[in-house]
Amino acid sequence: MHLARVIGRVVATRKHEALTGVKLLVVQPVDHADKKKGPPIVVADQLQSGQGELVAYVTGREASLTLDESFTPVDAGIVGIIDSVNHEV
Repeated sequence: MHLARVIGRVVATRKHEALTGVKLLVVQPVDHADKKKGPPIVVADQLQSGQGELVAYVTGREASLTLDESFTPVDAGIVGIIDSVNHEV
């Protein structure tokens, strides 16, 4: 599981039928201190995350499990909206 900050939306006029009604968001991966970590990515969102929210996402095969229909062709999917992060060194 990874952390990211929602920074935008993707509008697709044509997409796989299993993605009908699924919101696609642009997120900026971040570390536990909310510092940027790598380039932004597109994720599928069934949780109705909003602009600026901190989210947890998964990649790979697990990403398709975040959607109602299994085997949907996605590389990343949101699994949680984060309220706070507590990290001790």
